[in-house]
Amino acid sequence: EVQLQASGGGSVQVGGSLRLSCTFSGFTFDDSNIGWFRQAPGKEREPVSCINGKVGKAYYSDYVLGRFTSASDARNTVYLQMNNLKPEDTGVYYCAARLALPSDSPLEMEVAGVRCTGVRYWGKGTQVTVSS
Repeated sequence: EVQLQASGGGSVQVGGSLRLSCTFSGFTFDDSNIGWFRQAPGKEREPVSCINGKVGKAYYSDYVLGRFTSASDARNTVYLQMNNLKPEDTGVYYCAARLALPSDSPLEMEVAGVRCTGVRYWGKGTQVTVSS
């Protein structure tokens, strides 16, 4: 059974840092893209970052580029280091996964990782609140 669980959220002040963790099971990191998404109150869920397990490369949305970093332990946890947090980073953060199908080439998975498309498995979110 595929499972993901995000943790590490909390309340910080502007400019502060948090590190989120996404612990997963039921699949191997090499055969997946794992993404972070967030949803602010009254807004649609949006992608934050995505890491391709095969090559270990992470992609970021423009609004977090240079402030957030995604990395993995290559086993069962993906991290999201969030620095210089802003009030607009407030929201519920989710991790999600796309698992490679037999028909998916490594290149297709890598391209999907750029915008974190095709994720099918979602974990419960963790709340991040940034106050000024």
